[in-house]
Amino acid sequence: MTWRRLWAVARKESIQLRRDPRSLALAFAIPALLLVLFGYAISLDVRNLDLAVLDQSRSEASRRLVSTFTSSGYFRVVAQLEAAAEVATTLERGRALLVLTIPPDFEHRLAGGGGAPVQILLDGSDANTATIARNYAQAIVAGFQGAAGPLVEPRTRIWYNETLESRNTIVPGLIAVIMSIIAAMLTALTIAREWERGTMEQLAATPVRRSEVVLGKLLPYVAIGIVDVVAAVLAGRLVFDVPLRGSVVLLAGLSLLFLVAALSWGLFVSAALKSQLLATQAALLTTYLPALLLSGFIFSIAAMPLTLQLATLIVPARYFVAITRGIFLKDVGLAVLWPEALALLVFAVGAVGLALRSFRKQLA
Repeated sequence: MTWRRLWAVARKESIQLRRDPRSLALAFAIPALLLVLFGYAISLDVRNLDLAVLDQSRSEASRRLVSTFTSSGYFRVVAQLEAAAEVATTLERGRALLVLTIPPDFEHRLAGGGGAPVQILLDGSDANTATIARNYAQAIVAGFQGAAGPLVEPRTRIWYNETLESRNTIVPGLIAVIMSIIAAMLTALTIAREWERGTMEQLAATPVRRSEVVLGKLLPYVAIGIVDVVAAVLAGRLVFDVPLRGSVVLLAGLSLLFLVAALSWGLFVSAALKSQLLATQAALLTTYLPALLLSGFIFSIAAMPLTLQLATLIVPARYFVAITRGIFLKDVGLAVLWPEALALLVFAVGAVGLALRSFRKQLA
C-alpha cells in the first residue's frame, strides 16, 4: 500500500461527494414508519432500577425500609455497601442508579418519635430515568412514613446532572447518532455507486490495491465526521451550556475510534450488496436506528425486554453513549471507560476487516 495511491482515491471520493449533494441530503431523511415500528417494540416503563444500599443501622426498621423499596417492583438491590467511601465509586462506575444511605441511629430516632432522615443519592447523567427514580423513591418513603408515622425525612441529592436538565443527557448521546447517520446514509453508497455507475471498470484497471480503495474512500467521511463531532461538542458547550468535565483528548480519541467503526461498517454493507438502495436500507437498519433506539440514548436499556437488552450488546453506539456521558458529565477517565473503549476497538478492527474482505476489484 502506498500513500500516494491512497491519497488519490481519497481525493477522487471527495470530488465525487461534492458533485453529488443528494447523498449528503439523504443522510437527514429518516423513515418515520421504521421509527414508529421500533418505538412500539420498546417499553417506556421504568422498572428494576439498580439500587445500592448503605445500611449503617442494620436494624429491623432499616430492613423494612429496604424491603419496601424492593417489593415495589421499581427497584432491585444490586449492592450492599460497607462504607461511605464506596458510594462515589458505585455511582461513578454506573453500578447503581441510586444509593440509599440509612444512618446508624435510624431505628433509635424512629422509636424516639423524632425525625429519621435517610439519604438518596442519584446518578443524574440520565436525566429522564433519574427524575422517575427520584419520584418513585420519594413515594416509597412517603408510604413508609404512613406506616411508621411522620418520622422519616428523605434528603435527596442529584449527582453529575444536579438540575436534571434533559439537554445534558441528550447532547452527549447525540454525537453517536450524528456519526451513525453519516455511516448509514453516506458510506453505504460509496462502493455501490461505483458498481451502478459503471466506474468500477476504470478502478479495476488501475494498480490500486483494495486496501487503498477502502481506506481512501473512508478518509473523506472521517473528515466529515470529525467536523460534525467538533460542531456538536461546541454547540453543546456554547449553545446548550452542557458541562464538559472530562478530558477533551480522550473524547476525541474515542470519538475517532467509534467513527472508524461506524463508517467501516457502512463500507462493508456497500461492498457486500453492490446496490445503493439495498445498501442504504441495510445500513439504516443496522447503524442509525439501533444507535437511536437501542443505545440508551433515548430509552433506558434496563427497561427493555431481555431479548432487546442482549441485542444492545452488539450495538457500538451503546458503548459510545456511555463514553460521552461519562466524559461530559462525570469526568471519568480510561480507568473507568476501558471496557467501552475496548469494545469500540474490537468493533473498529472487525468492521475494517469485513470491509476489506468484502470488496473485490473483479468485475465478475
